[in-house]
Amino acid sequence: MQSFHDDMNRVFTDFFGRVPGRRALAEGLWAPLMDIEETKDELVVKAEIPGMTKEDIKIQIANDVLSISGERKHEEESKDKTYHRIERVYGKFQRIIRLPTEVQSSKTKAAYENGVLTIHIPKSEEVKPREIAIEVK
Repeated sequence: MQSFHDDMNRVFTDFFGRVPGRRALAEGLWAPLMDIEETKDELVVKAEIPGMTKEDIKIQIANDVLSISGERKHEEESKDKTYHRIERVYGKFQRIIRLPTEVQSSKTKAAYENGVLTIHIPKSEEVKPREIAIEVK
């Protein structure tokens, strides 16, 4: 039965990506919200990761699976101030997404600006649409 459960978790993660549940959030894990756009030449991934520097973010692509991870560090506590509410999430995060098509990971480019990470991932030449002229007689 455990094997079936593990298989279902793997299928769910492959299809939807890894999104932490309540337990993960309680442990300080969180996952950035993402959009994935597709053009004829590339995939564009946008992830909301405010309050970090680009050095705090790690991007990996292997076997057409994108992994974005890092850690948002909590501001140093001061004895001179009292927190009345802390709603922002701190701690480690990881988001793993199976990309919808084959990609050229070595040509990936990324930029981080105003709290949004934008990743441009070129599609593999084999999956790009091709136009073939057919002569009609």
